[in-house]
Amino acid sequence: MVSRLRAERATLGYGGRTVAEDLTVDVPEGAFTAVVGPNACGKSTLLRALVRQLDPSSGTVTLDGRPVGVWKARAFARAVAFLPQDPVAPEGETVRRLVGRGRFPHQRPWALWSPADAEAVEGALVAAGVSELADRGVAELSGGQRQRVWIAMVLAQETSHLLLDEPTSFLDLRHQYEVLSLLARLRDEGRTVVAVLHDVNQAARYADHVIALRDGAVVAAGPPGEVIDAALVERVFDLPALVVPDPVTGTPMVVPRV
Repeated sequence: MVSRLRAERATLGYGGRTVAEDLTVDVPEGAFTAVVGPNACGKSTLLRALVRQLDPSSGTVTLDGRPVGVWKARAFARAVAFLPQDPVAPEGETVRRLVGRGRFPHQRPWALWSPADAEAVEGALVAAGVSELADRGVAELSGGQRQRVWIAMVLAQETSHLLLDEPTSFLDLRHQYEVLSLLARLRDEGRTVVAVLHDVNQAARYADHVIALRDGAVVAAGPPGEVIDAALVERVFDLPALVVPDPVTGTPMVVPRV
């Protein structure tokens, strides 16, 4: 497994509270990785460390063998894009301007808006299915619409790595699957995608690689067909379940026994 982005024996936490200790995670290059686990198990903390928003108190987080903290901000942002759980748009921002903010790592203070910037923004609007919203204010959109606009913004960043914390939040069922299909397509086009997902069945269907966390530790990591079984579901989620083949894809499907 080739991994440009990894955490090695990292201890992560906030203030005096440790969330994860001695955590080692490899992000497979060119794959769609889903991070799953119960609430407060360290999923978001792991993503924050991988995108250098949280420094490990011990251990390392590296991109291409270099600690993420030594990368210059623009260079790192041209390689790794991050969509947090609850982003906040500036007051009065339109959709097109917000998506355009994804071009910041590619620009210089003295540079004019370029044809490449315009092309990237238009492509991101189309890919996220929000072209018809381009001239509307972000504040007037529904939660689901706003989420797709934020995804368009990180797509406009045109990075090799795309990390998203609960990207299907606020979306109805149809749009959840549209976003996951979009992420899978980006993977097929060569990007490395990492997403925190709450739905294990969606993770099994769309991801190539699953990282299951509990209490800040990796319980299992690998292809869904190899790691998702009834024992894992009960160990990670305290949920008795059957795991059967998905009738559409043949991937593991969790059926609770409660």
